[in-house]
Amino acid sequence: MKVLLIRLISVLVICGCTPSGRQENVTSGAVPETGPPAVAQSAAPAAEGVKAAYEIAVIPKGLAHLFWLTVKAGAEEAAKEFNAHITWIGPAKETEIAQQINIVEDMITKKVDAIVMAACDKDALVDAIQQAATAKIPVVTIDSGVESDVPISFVATDNIAGAKSAARELAKLIGNEGKVGLIPFVPGAATSVLREDGFKEGLKEFPNVELAVTLYCHSDVAKGMAATQDMMTTFPDLKGIFAANEPGALGAVQAIKAANKAGQIKLVAFDAAEEEISALKEGVIQALIVQNPFQMGYLGVKSAIDHIQGRPVEKRIDTGVTVVTMENFNQPEIQKLLYPVKQ
Repeated sequence: MKVLLIRLISVLVICGCTPSGRQENVTSGAVPETGPPAVAQSAAPAAEGVKAAYEIAVIPKGLAHLFWLTVKAGAEEAAKEFNAHITWIGPAKETEIAQQINIVEDMITKKVDAIVMAACDKDALVDAIQQAATAKIPVVTIDSGVESDVPISFVATDNIAGAKSAARELAKLIGNEGKVGLIPFVPGAATSVLREDGFKEGLKEFPNVELAVTLYCHSDVAKGMAATQDMMTTFPDLKGIFAANEPGALGAVQAIKAANKAGQIKLVAFDAAEEEISALKEGVIQALIVQNPFQMGYLGVKSAIDHIQGRPVEKRIDTGVTVVTMENFNQPEIQKLLYPVKQ
C-alpha cells in the first residue's frame, strides 16, 4: 500500500507541474470559455516528439477565406522548418476589430514568444501592439499593417503597386475609356485603403476612364453582390469593375452572372480563391491580381524567429504581385502561384 501511494503521488506531480512563465502546449481546435469567440488551431514542430523552441501566435484578420488558409499553410511550413509551435487564432470575420484586440491581449497574457498578425484596422490595433512591445513580445505584421513603428517587420504585398496594375489592366480591357466601379472592402483597414488609393492613382494615367462609383463590400460576399447590382443599376453604361479582395470579387461575379453581363462588364479582382479562378476560366473575371499569401505566412514566422535569435530583419518585406489572365494561366510559375498548397 505504501508503494502504491508513493507511485500515485509521483504521477500527480508529473502531470500537474509545468515550467512557470509559459504554457507548455497550446490547445488545438478550442478556445477557453473566457476567451474571445474565435477558432484556434496549432501546427506541430519540425519533428514529432521534439519540443518546440518557440511559441508563436499567428493572428489573421479572418478565418473564412482561402487567402487566410494559404497564409496558415505558409506559417505551418516555417514552424516545421524552424522548430516552432504556432497558435492559429483570429476573429471569425475581418470586421470584428474588438475580437482581434481581445485575441492579441490574450496572447500577451499567455506570454507567447512572438506575435505574427494581419491587423483588422490600422489604428485600432496600435494600443494592443504597444502592449506586446511593453511585454517584450516582438510583433510582425503581415498583409495589413498598423500606424506604428512598433512591428519589427511588415510582410505584405505592395498594395499600391498591385492596385495600380489592376487599374492598368482594367483600362486596357475597356479600351482605355468609359466608366468603372471600385469595390474596396473595410474602411480603415490598411490594405483596403492602400488598394483604393493605388487604383485611383493608376486611373490617373487614363484620362478617358472615369471612376463613377466606389462601394464597400465589408469583406462579405452578399454585400459585394449588392454593391455590384447597385453599380449596374445606377450606371447602365458601366464598363468595368475592380474588386479589391476575394469576397468583393465573388459577390461581383454572382451579380454579373445574374445580370447576364459576363464579358460585357469587365471584372478585375484581387486574390485567387478557387471560385475566382473558376470565374476567370468562365470569362466572368478577366484578370486576377494575385498575391503570395503562402510567403506572407512563411516569412512572417521566419522573421519573428530571426529577430528572436538576433538576426537582422528587414523592416519591409514585399511578397510580390502577379497579374494572371487566361493568356498566362497555364505557365508553370503561374500554376504554382495559384495552387501553392497543392504543390
